[in-house]
Amino acid sequence: MATTHGKKFRAAAAKVAPEKAYAAKQALELVKTGAFAKFDETVEVVVRLGVDPRHADQVVRGTVVLPAGTGATVRVLVIAVGDKAKEAEAAGADFVGTEYIAKIKEGWTDFDVMIATPDQMGQVGQLGRVLGPRGLMPNPKAGTVTMNIGQAVKETKAGKIEFRVDKGGNVHAKIGKVSFGLDALETNFGAFMDQIVRSKPAAAKGVYVRNLSVSSTMGPGVKVDTTPYR
Repeated sequence: MATTHGKKFRAAAAKVAPEKAYAAKQALELVKTGAFAKFDETVEVVVRLGVDPRHADQVVRGTVVLPAGTGATVRVLVIAVGDKAKEAEAAGADFVGTEYIAKIKEGWTDFDVMIATPDQMGQVGQLGRVLGPRGLMPNPKAGTVTMNIGQAVKETKAGKIEFRVDKGGNVHAKIGKVSFGLDALETNFGAFMDQIVRSKPAAAKGVYVRNLSVSSTMGPGVKVDTTPYR
């Protein structure tokens, strides 16, 4: 069944040339001016990469701290004890302590990011069935299993995001809100794409960044010129 878009979406889409690849700043400007929802829409990036995620040596995964933040309030849970728990509290963690392990087993998941010290992963590992499907399991590669708890909490609160290529070779990321200034969005976009380029696997052959687009939560996608990233 064909999808029927509303009047506001069609008006926003009419401002975008569907086959044209815009410079990043121009594309982000079109996203901002085309946003029409009554809420502050999220600005999203989708990158199609020339990798085959079925092979472990071509999986693209990493983190990046967005200089202008994400515009979202991130609730951080830290599983740690002793001085590391105090460090987490001082850094601004919302929830701290091993008692939350039992709460999660009972179904509590009112947090966005979990950070744990390595010595607590034996207990945290028991929560795999709950945390895994929600993408909440701490991972050393994402910097969420660490002894540097204070820094991890501060970076997460400041706008650190994690990205990972999906089965189709695509990476999705949220880089801010349409209420952000154009310069802030451009800075975040640049930081994200720099990290994507640095994360290119040695086993990847041919064109790495194949397609690139930006959009708001409700708005149309805008193609971005991939030439700077080749």
